[in-house]
Amino acid sequence: MQEVLLSLQHIRKNFGEGDVLEDISLDVHRGEFVTLLGSSGCGKTTTLRIISGLETADAGRVILDGRDMTDLPPERRPVNTVFQSYALFPHMNVEKNVAYGLRVRGVDQATITARVRKMLEMVQMSEFARRMPAQLSGGQRQRIAIARALALEPKLLLLDEPLGALDLQLRRQMQVELKRLQQQLGITFIYITHDQEEAVNMSDRIAVMREGRFEQIGTPEEIYDAPMTRYVAQFIGRSTIFTGRVKSVDGDTAVIEDENGSFPVDATRARLAVGETCEVCVRTERMRASKTPVEGFALPGTVREARYAGGSVLTYVKLSGGAEAVATGEERMAEAAHPGDTVYLHFNPAQAAVIGGASHGA
Repeated sequence: MQEVLLSLQHIRKNFGEGDVLEDISLDVHRGEFVTLLGSSGCGKTTTLRIISGLETADAGRVILDGRDMTDLPPERRPVNTVFQSYALFPHMNVEKNVAYGLRVRGVDQATITARVRKMLEMVQMSEFARRMPAQLSGGQRQRIAIARALALEPKLLLLDEPLGALDLQLRRQMQVELKRLQQQLGITFIYITHDQEEAVNMSDRIAVMREGRFEQIGTPEEIYDAPMTRYVAQFIGRSTIFTGRVKSVDGDTAVIEDENGSFPVDATRARLAVGETCEVCVRTERMRASKTPVEGFALPGTVREARYAGGSVLTYVKLSGGAEAVATGEERMAEAAHPGDTVYLHFNPAQAAVIGGASHGA
């Protein structure tokens, strides 16, 4: 059993216009990388500020490393924060920026020198020690901000959308570097983002937030492959969601029927009873469109558009019930179906997630 480092217990926060946080609870294990994922206004930054002590919860407790930190000010918490704005001192060079927090705490010079050297080596910025922040790129400034936070050896590092200002290529590079640093140091990270790719690529667990509460907490695989709510299924990745009725259950296979037709799903992934209504999520990259019918599936549709997507073809299909689905194929554009063609959707039943299925929980 992993040791719990941080425990948020029934946290509530209201700024006068309704609850920003509605009775949220979360345990974060030592050495874990946990991401709070959600759209603007969902409460993720408020949660981070309550953990750091910059905001006070209206109810609930913040327990860190076995101590109740609920009423302690930020400077008395073994927590540090990295912000999107970097917040580097423009009049100090890289070395002095990294050393600043250590000097404020009265650490001796020999320790400061050794710690700063180690941190700069870790973020691969040793050769820039004498540079001023204005002489650095966005990615380099972000590395220095991280080095400065890590130099204080916090038990918990909070990262508030730290890669949001970077371009796509650099952001992906920094995702790899951040995860490497976290694993190398073994420090617990709580990361905030609205970027699904960042969350899936970096996290040990993801807490999907919506309107001040957690919709689902789980590993990236659990969140992606077994969404507990329609919101999670739509927020993470691209999907087609069918709402239908269980027509039959035979051993490990259930047949679902909706206005578009019928299709099989894996009945071992959720408890399904004949006649009940359920929602089924099929990820776009797992949906296929065939020019001929596929046994077990009755999902005919008309191609609206086929589009090249770098190594694959996305086919947009209008179903008979009026819904639209998107299928992915590895054929060349010259081989793809054309607008107006009839195609037949199908997928691996084991890869279709019954939203909120019983076996997906807890």
